[in-house]
Amino acid sequence: MSKKNRSNPAWIARHISDPYVKRSLADGFRSRAAYKLSEIDDKDRLLRPNSVVVELGAAPGSWTQVVRQRLLGPYGAFTGRIVALDLLPMEPLPGVEFIQGDFHDEAVERQLIDLLAGARIDLVLSDMAPNLSGIASADAARSVHLAELAADFAGKYLQPKGAFLVKAFHGSGYSQYVERLKKVFRTVVARKPAASRESSAEVYLLGRELR
Repeated sequence: MSKKNRSNPAWIARHISDPYVKRSLADGFRSRAAYKLSEIDDKDRLLRPNSVVVELGAAPGSWTQVVRQRLLGPYGAFTGRIVALDLLPMEPLPGVEFIQGDFHDEAVERQLIDLLAGARIDLVLSDMAPNLSGIASADAARSVHLAELAADFAGKYLQPKGAFLVKAFHGSGYSQYVERLKKVFRTVVARKPAASRESSAEVYLLGRELR
């Protein structure tokens, strides 16, 4: 979300009255986006015990909070690993390994590889979106570019039966991106969780099992 939108009185009013915003405050989540991942995971059961999860563009950390909750065992011990990456800083979460930097920068990628120490990734998450300029064609191109970089990463590091969940936007380049994912994954489905505003063009694409 751009700073311009955040200073818009209409956006502020809608945000304050949003039931998911109110719910996220009550539940201790860092943003309403937590419920998007929660709903998708309830349906598709992506977060399993002992999973190795890498989240791209993790800040402020609401998706990370959901992953963390769902990987906790009955006695509060982790049953997997979470590595979160973002260009922006993120407030620490217990048990979460965080790397600040651009995930497709060679030095950051090497840092991740060293951290994983040979472990293959079960799930790659990406809720990334560019700062919007208001120019539709430019914003669509930036969105697709981010999604393509995330898909490249997933194709490179996922274990064969792994899964990839990425935010995309209906518009220019969307259908081509879906076709690209179908060449990488055996199944590709679209999800539009209830917490995703109806007015938003965003959709989440889920790819499972590398070809």
